[in-house]
Amino acid sequence: MKENVPSTVVFILLLFLNISLLNGQSPPGKPEIFKCRSPEKETFTCWWKPGADGGLPTNYTLTYHKEGETFTHECPDYKTGGPNSCYFNKKHTSIWTIYIITVNATNQMGSSSSDPRYVDVTYIVEPDPPVNLTLELKKPEDQKPYLWIKWLPPTLVDVRSGWLTLQYEIRLQPEKTAEWETHFAGQQTQFKILSLYPGQKYLVQVRCKPDHGFWSEWSPESSIQIPNDFSMKDTTMWIFVAILSAVVCLIMIWAVALKGYSMVACILPPVPGPKIKGFDTHLLEEAPDAAGCLLP
Repeated sequence: MKENVPSTVVFILLLFLNISLLNGQSPPGKPEIFKCRSPEKETFTCWWKPGADGGLPTNYTLTYHKEGETFTHECPDYKTGGPNSCYFNKKHTSIWTIYIITVNATNQMGSSSSDPRYVDVTYIVEPDPPVNLTLELKKPEDQKPYLWIKWLPPTLVDVRSGWLTLQYEIRLQPEKTAEWETHFAGQQTQFKILSLYPGQKYLVQVRCKPDHGFWSEWSPESSIQIPNDFSMKDTTMWIFVAILSAVVCLIMIWAVALKGYSMVACILPPVPGPKIKGFDTHLLEEAPDAAGCLLP
């Protein structure tokens, strides 16, 4: 009788499994960690995509351990980053450390795990967009007018201490066109645009990128209307350019003339006179040549 007990248990389990499968129930599908991001190299968040739930309530847990350690930790915060996410605050974030992260899915029918994700916070920095983007038209006296663009680094990023260094990129376009004109601004937080079309309304955006990491999203658009008379009316500069060009041309002509004279002197040097002492050149002019003719 006791020998039949294990067989009976296996039969009941198989029967239960078949009934569950007939009802569309199954173990959960494999989740996928699709992104980990740090906005300022001090905290980070990871997000995952759930697999199929197998028709049953499914519970997800994120576990991790640091490279070189054996102890496994569970996600410290499932709420701050939104659904299907795990947020690591400053207390749980270390740089120059590899995190090995896995998401586990479990329901009544079984469990499954994602592929491990290897994370180094230094290389997943994706800052927020720059803030306070301002546009201003400048018309300095006797100079070409320009568009003055200014912005501030993202609020969360500490750039003053050098903890994070950002580079910036600007793009602008006339409102009625489809193509953006892009300018790299380096580490400065201001930029001049000289070539603009009068009478056009321009849209401007800026984004930033750390030394190691990814570009932020573009900032919200700012716009500015360029007046119809937004053009250069400075004649003084053109007069200066014309005079300078004339002076340069005269110097080049003078240099070429001197060089040409030197070349003629080298190719056709003057014929030296006789150097014999007591020799009268007039006698040479009056003496007959071999044919009996006087030299001219």
